[in-house]
Amino acid sequence: MIILANPHSDWNVLRPLLFESIGQTLTMVLVTLVIGGFLGLILGVVLYGTRPGNLFENAVVYRILDIIVNIVRPIPFIIFLAAMQPLTIVVVGTSIGTVAAIFPMVVMCTFATSRLVEQNLVPVDPGVIEAARSMGAGKLTIIRTVLIPEALAPLILAYAFLFIGVLDMSAMAGYIGGGGLGNFIAYGYQKFDQTVTWTAVIIMIVLVQVVQGIANAIAKRLLKRQQ
Repeated sequence: MIILANPHSDWNVLRPLLFESIGQTLTMVLVTLVIGGFLGLILGVVLYGTRPGNLFENAVVYRILDIIVNIVRPIPFIIFLAAMQPLTIVVVGTSIGTVAAIFPMVVMCTFATSRLVEQNLVPVDPGVIEAARSMGAGKLTIIRTVLIPEALAPLILAYAFLFIGVLDMSAMAGYIGGGGLGNFIAYGYQKFDQTVTWTAVIIMIVLVQVVQGIANAIAKRLLKRQQ
């Protein structure tokens, strides 16, 4: 692959723009992961808990939530952004900018996280949960002290995977005025300057590698403790 540099690139101008874009991307990703990741954890636990035979078994609630998640989660994010625009304007006051991009990102992240959480809780040994119930532990106590700790290593890996998805969402948001590295990449593309574009791409790759490496190390340590 040949990467063409634009000899007319003025990095005295581009450098502060790049740093601003990195800051905007990190803001979008971190806020989305904290809020959407937490809400998704709760929704995922509810999905798991209301499944047949589980702690809060409720077929009606599970079916409704399952359908909602299945409807929202497969929607391409760029389409989801457009569909959420009226609600984003009502909630945020605008559909342009970093804050406006965060709202639909949090909504999508919540639904995506919920399915990841549910899928990683299902393999937890039911015998461990039954043992806790036989000792008189309450349902919420079991979730907090047994269920989530038992699934913590795969959940950490799932959240690392989620980070990649949220970073991808932030890039797409940049294309429609959300700011961040996505906007910086679009700028390079529009100017036919592959140096600008690939600078942003490489930064995103490095971010993914760092987060995935940290998650792998933590998960490996947790798995060793459980053995």
